[in-house]
Amino acid sequence: MLGEYRIEGRRAAEISASIERGVREGALQPGQLLPPLRDLAQELGVNPNTVAAAYRTLRERGVIETSGRRGSRVRPRPATTGRDFIRVEVPEGVRDVSDGNPDPALLPPLAEALAAAAARGDREPVLYGHAPVEPELARLARAELDADGVPDGPVAVTSGALDALERVLAAHLRPGDAVAVEDPGWRSVLDLVPALGMRVVPVGVDDEGPLPEDVRRALAGGARALVVTDRAQNPTGAALSEARARALRSVLAEHPGTLLIEDDHGHHIAGLPLHPLAGATRSWAFVRSAAKAYGPDLRLAVLTGDPVTVDLVRGRQRLGPGWVSLLLQRALVGLRTARAVDPRAVAASYTRRREALIDALARRGITAHGRSGMNVWVPVTDETGAVARLLHAGWAVAPGARFRMSAPPGVRITVSTLTEDDIEPLAEAVAGALSGTGEAPRTYV
Repeated sequence: MLGEYRIEGRRAAEISASIERGVREGALQPGQLLPPLRDLAQELGVNPNTVAAAYRTLRERGVIETSGRRGSRVRPRPATTGRDFIRVEVPEGVRDVSDGNPDPALLPPLAEALAAAAARGDREPVLYGHAPVEPELARLARAELDADGVPDGPVAVTSGALDALERVLAAHLRPGDAVAVEDPGWRSVLDLVPALGMRVVPVGVDDEGPLPEDVRRALAGGARALVVTDRAQNPTGAALSEARARALRSVLAEHPGTLLIEDDHGHHIAGLPLHPLAGATRSWAFVRSAAKAYGPDLRLAVLTGDPVTVDLVRGRQRLGPGWVSLLLQRALVGLRTARAVDPRAVAASYTRRREALIDALARRGITAHGRSGMNVWVPVTDETGAVARLLHAGWAVAPGARFRMSAPPGVRITVSTLTEDDIEPLAEAVAGALSGTGEAPRTYV
């Protein structure tokens, strides 16, 4: 039927599961055309409406797309596989600067804070019906949000930034709705939106954040939501400037019904001031995760927003996990109270490495980007060739295809674990890789 893969099932759920299994296992390739409804229905001996229902489910899950008379085909990047299929295997002896992880040496030890939180839990057990947010965490978070100019709003706690984004999107939007996202941007968001059955609308970025005209075009074209990274944008290191934030607020004022979601995962590591957009529309959410500054395994983020949005998130959360562990919340409070992380020192460390690499590349005629955070984005012409040459030279970088839709090619370099002695050899390797493709320096556009 489709090569050697046979779609099976008598019910819509069985047919959709069979197709999704084929995509997940690689038997059905991205872009592959699926059988017309009536042909597949005849093959399986079912009503065409059954196949139509299966295809509809797959569209809503972001696995396939339908283009009228051209039929249905597997999405170029189906949600069932995500962007992890675009990866580089790192051989032994190759230095990995592709993973996007923070520097372990800058993360605080967790044992003491967790032990203190556990001891309190022994004295005061957390039972069903307990308040879902630790009051001291809400107080600390709200004080910092106030200081940064984020409008007043209730506080919720989620299991990381992506959990917050998923809950906010699902609370307001429905399958088929369009969401404007940064391009290049965080690969998890690029996977999440189609997995929710929603359409991704790419918005270009430069060093100062999303391009206002791209945002205006996306919202005028029907996008119901906009996701923005305030600082330490992944993969480009972009950070909203005051002027860019002002321009974006002006665009959002033209579309007050837009759902605005801001991700400030760079809090405590970015080294640049926050210029929030929150409050520019009626429905908004602002999220800060603890992952980059306190450790990726501390699955916790603070969410604020307009009362309706936060109430919707809390209500749905009650029907699922109920709450994020108070043990983790209290441990984070302990770390914050003990000042286990010095935000200025952490930001300075990442800034020093990031700027050193950008400067070293500039001396070799290579344009690179990274205003904040722990990543440097290097635009290239031949992405595959650049990644392969760097791997041969002993450096594994992240292919830009993991982070982009229509944006030009590039590679992402994570500077978190680079030492002073690494900078020049890495810059020389990048220069050699690009000279091997005959490339001239490039910027975003």
